[in-house]
Amino acid sequence: MLTDPIADMLTRIRNAAMVRAEKVDVPASRMKLDIAKILKEEGFIRAYKIIKDKKQGVLRISLKYVDGQNAISGLRKVSKPGRRVYVGYRDIPPVMGGVGIAILTTPKGIKSDRACRKEKVGGELLCYVW
Repeated sequence: MLTDPIADMLTRIRNAAMVRAEKVDVPASRMKLDIAKILKEEGFIRAYKIIKDKKQGVLRISLKYVDGQNAISGLRKVSKPGRRVYVGYRDIPPVMGGVGIAILTTPKGIKSDRACRKEKVGGELLCYVW
């Protein structure tokens, strides 16, 4: 049993990127699918798809490389099971001077920091990606 499935997903992506793997498989959930959708929209991964199985399914993420370098140079989980971090839309910190993104879970769904500022909604700060 995993206590933090989002941290597990980020660790799998980080490990796959370090060994220059083409794709990584993660147990699927709706929250992980929404995070993968944001990573795709922001240009950090090439693609993602759900592979059905007899259990919960598998989320296959295809990593993106630009000139031999991974598009994701860093991932950091912010809100953890022992310490939840909540921010208002005015308090969302810029990641790497605006180069990276923050992913938040809000009452309107999982969104990037730019979308949260635009829609003026805050929430739980899940992770930073740069």
